[in-house]
Amino acid sequence: MPVTDVITDEKNLTLTVIADFAHPVSRVWNAYTDPRQLERFWGPPTFPATFTEWDHRVGGRALYHMNGPAGEKSYARWDFVSIEPERSFTVDDCFADESGEPAPGMPVMRMRFAFEATDQGTRMTTTSDFSSLEALQTVLEMGVVEGTRLAMGQIDAVLAGLREWFAGKGTRMEVLTDTMVRITRVIEAPRTVVWRAQTDPALIPQWMLGPDGWSMTTCDAPAEAGGTYRFAWAPDPGVEGEPFGFDGEVLLLEEPFRAVTTERMTGMDGPTTTNDLTLTEEDGLTLLTTVITYPDVATRDMILGTGVVEGMEMSYARLEEVLLTRPVA
Repeated sequence: MPVTDVITDEKNLTLTVIADFAHPVSRVWNAYTDPRQLERFWGPPTFPATFTEWDHRVGGRALYHMNGPAGEKSYARWDFVSIEPERSFTVDDCFADESGEPAPGMPVMRMRFAFEATDQGTRMTTTSDFSSLEALQTVLEMGVVEGTRLAMGQIDAVLAGLREWFAGKGTRMEVLTDTMVRITRVIEAPRTVVWRAQTDPALIPQWMLGPDGWSMTTCDAPAEAGGTYRFAWAPDPGVEGEPFGFDGEVLLLEEPFRAVTTERMTGMDGPTTTNDLTLTEEDGLTLLTTVITYPDVATRDMILGTGVVEGMEMSYARLEEVLLTRPVA
């Protein structure tokens, strides 16, 4: 986690975030001034950012929005006030409407991103100045501190690159909060191919199987937002186990980038989780990131205790084998 300190100063109306990176200033600067890299970590999990305009010069502006798990969007705007290459840049940051006009009645803050070389790499200090204590408290109440920590927790893979960061690591699970975990896996295939493998009912039963000796008996794959899906499995003859399945609603489907669904065990009242899958392509690899939100910590621990991560790794390893031996166009 790169965030090393968050300082709230109500007297001086500032919020300061200090982060340390094991990368040179030039690399960190590039990540913060390239919108395609920045949007991979600027929004917290389940609310990724999309930059639709980027004019990185004094007097220019950037427009972006956060994308919620049910398709909701929150718009914001940066106006670039000063830029010192590989040293700092300052923006006026405000909430905005869909056209980029500042939202009336919402706080505006001046943010300065400062980059400093250290023996370990780079220290970045982000200082936000507020016009009033009310404006500072409004942003704090919106969860900016926790949101910043969660968002910055995604930057290491961006700075290192997918091939280096995930090399040989298989399926990884990180506990983000009491009710949220992030599961990641890299597949050696383009994003469009991995998306099809996740959504095509002819391909899903070839790899989404968990341990050997089980077959998928129902594959009603997610087809459109607002619809439903259902998967079911049964043991092969001679294999111990009881048939089971999962079903849920499709909250969001944005080909080939993101799918958000609810999930519960078929035939049971609960518990229900929300699964937020995003696909990111880089250097011929696709990163699958699934953020799972549980109703409470007890449910989280109960489900993780069933070996779900190990089962996902078995399925993803089988997917790689399927794509290697029977390439998907």
